[in-house]
Amino acid sequence: MRPVLRASRSPRRAATAAIAALLAAVAVGCAPQPEEDASDSASAPASGATCAKGELGTKTSGKLTIATDEPAYEPWFKDDDPKNGEGFESAVAYAVAKQLGYDKADVVWQSVPFNKAFAPGAKTFDFDVNQVSISDERKKAVDFSSGYYDVRQAVVALKDSPAAKATSIADLKKLHLGAQVGTTSLDYIDEVVKPAQDPAAYAKNDQAKSALKNGQIDAIVVDLPTAFYITGAEVTDAKIVGQFENRGGTPEQFGLVLDKGSALTSCVTTAVDALREDGTLAKIEQEWLSDAVDAPVLK
Repeated sequence: MRPVLRASRSPRRAATAAIAALLAAVAVGCAPQPEEDASDSASAPASGATCAKGELGTKTSGKLTIATDEPAYEPWFKDDDPKNGEGFESAVAYAVAKQLGYDKADVVWQSVPFNKAFAPGAKTFDFDVNQVSISDERKKAVDFSSGYYDVRQAVVALKDSPAAKATSIADLKKLHLGAQVGTTSLDYIDEVVKPAQDPAAYAKNDQAKSALKNGQIDAIVVDLPTAFYITGAEVTDAKIVGQFENRGGTPEQFGLVLDKGSALTSCVTTAVDALREDGTLAKIEQEWLSDAVDAPVLK
C-alpha cells in the first residue's frame, strides 16, 4: 500500500502533491503486473508466448537438454542408456521433445543426481525426468510440468522373511525399513508407517536393494513399477508385500522438473497434456509398464 499524502495549507504544495499522486497512479497502471507462479499456471503458454522450436529459451539454442540420474534404472530406462529412447521415461522424454518440435538428434542428455534435480538453485538442464513426485514442498524450489504418470508406493521383502507376511501398515511398524533418501518412498515410511525403528536412508536404490539382499533391513519401499522390476529381474527371491493407498485420495504423480520460474514450464506442460489427451502417454505406459499389475493394498 502506498503512503497517503497529507493535505497542505500551501496551494503550491497542494498542487505539487496532486501532480505527484497523478503520476504515481499512471505509473501503477502502466507497470507490469506480477506473474503467477509458473508451477501453478503452467496449463497453457502465457499470453503472447510461443512454444515454437527456435523460439524457446533453451539452455542451448536449437537443442533440448534433458537430465536424469545415473545409473538410469529400469523400467524407466533400458540398459542404463537414456539416449536409446527405450524405457518409460526415455520414451516420454522424446515424445515431449517431439511435441516441442525437437528431433531425437536435437536432444542432449545430462547426468544430474536425483536430489540435486529439485534442490534450490539454477539448473543446467531444460527439464529433468527421473521419477520425481510433484509436491508443494518441492514447488518452492522448482517448477513442475503437469503429471505424466500416476504412481503408488510399494513394499518389497525377501520371500522367506517375516516381513513378507505383513498384510497391514500395523505389521510394518515393527520392521526395519529402508528407502532412497529424498524420495516419497521414504516419506511414506516416516509419515504413513511411522515405524518403531528409524528407517535406513540410502543415496541410491542399488544400495537399498543390496541392504535388503544382505539382511541389513527387513524391507524396502519403492514405487510400484520399480518394485515389479526388482522382484522380476533383480532380486528374484523377493516379493511385493503390498502397496499403499494414495494419501488424501489424491494420486501421487511424477512431473518433469524445470528451473523455478522457467519460461519453458507452460510449453512443457502443454506438451505433456497433449500427449495425455491423444493417448500417447497411455501407449508408452502399456509398452513399458504393463507388468506393473495390481498388488495387495496395505491398510
